[in-house]
Amino acid sequence: MPRHWVNQAIAKIEADFQRSADTHLLQVPMPQFPTISLYLKDESTHPTGSLKHRLARSLFLYGLCNGWIKEHTTIVEASSGSTAVSEAYFARLLGLPFIAVMPRSTSCEKIKLIEFYGGQCHLVDDPGKIHEASIALAKETNGHFMDQFKYAERATDWRGNNNIAESVFNQLAKEPYPEPAHVVVGGGTGGTSATIGRYIRYNQLNTQLHVVDPENSVFYDYYHQRDEQLKSAKGSRIEGIGRPCVELSFIPDIIDSMQKVPDAASIASMLFLEKLLGRRCGGSTGTNFYGVITLMRQMIEERQSGAIVTLICDDGNRYTNTYYSEQWRIDNGIDVAPYLKQIEQFWATGQWQTTE
Repeated sequence: MPRHWVNQAIAKIEADFQRSADTHLLQVPMPQFPTISLYLKDESTHPTGSLKHRLARSLFLYGLCNGWIKEHTTIVEASSGSTAVSEAYFARLLGLPFIAVMPRSTSCEKIKLIEFYGGQCHLVDDPGKIHEASIALAKETNGHFMDQFKYAERATDWRGNNNIAESVFNQLAKEPYPEPAHVVVGGGTGGTSATIGRYIRYNQLNTQLHVVDPENSVFYDYYHQRDEQLKSAKGSRIEGIGRPCVELSFIPDIIDSMQKVPDAASIASMLFLEKLLGRRCGGSTGTNFYGVITLMRQMIEERQSGAIVTLICDDGNRYTNTYYSEQWRIDNGIDVAPYLKQIEQFWATGQWQTTE
């Protein structure tokens, strides 16, 4: 029967999901801010160590159910790392070849993880040509280009099916603020913001969705200008978020506010979180946290109470030789000291000082 292999493949993915536990929603103690509760959804505890595990599962199911992925199909993805790691995991689960098309600057830790799961890495010098290279490889191998930046917003069932939004709000049910004031996420594929934004509206919630965007990404400008032709000459240095062009999966109309975060602020926030949590998180988590602090300032100034939720996107041990390396930061002209001082002072006193 032609669908026999597809049926087995879907069953394997569903069985893998059944064996997996949901991720924790961690509450951060903040006695100095008694009117605000902060929660971190720890997506680093997925089997492949990042938020992208959810997306990879959805993309594989989407491709299988659309008839795009068959027995022996080579899977090709354009990814700066974490999505590729997760897709390599699912490709191995189904016995399929996998090729990740990535910037040459991608951390060696992520490359090793992709190879650990049996994937191949195709490195590209120009981040702006990754999409083009992925299409060419898919044609060359007669494979399937997963195209996360096109399909992320539609591959996940935003009404439920244990998506990240449903998981967060279920975990908040018995908290003092079960309906948080804000949810903060990064602009990567656009899939997470689309899922959470739609879920909020579908359930008639008043939670505000705040999306943070790093340097060298066009999402923030697109949100304000709606110019689909926007381009950035450089790629984002914060792996997993930020894009040099407008992606189909990024849906601006469901976002309540956006913020551009300097790379130095993202990495300073990441370093601060290491001290706060006693563990390492990635750069995109730092970007999220800087957005959280911005919203906390606003809530304090406006005498508001409520909860803020954001994500721990992946494990910081993937960035030992990049963001956590002082020499790497020097080589890339990233001075975290002013932002680290700013964050530490705010956390201790509630007072905000500019970095200038």
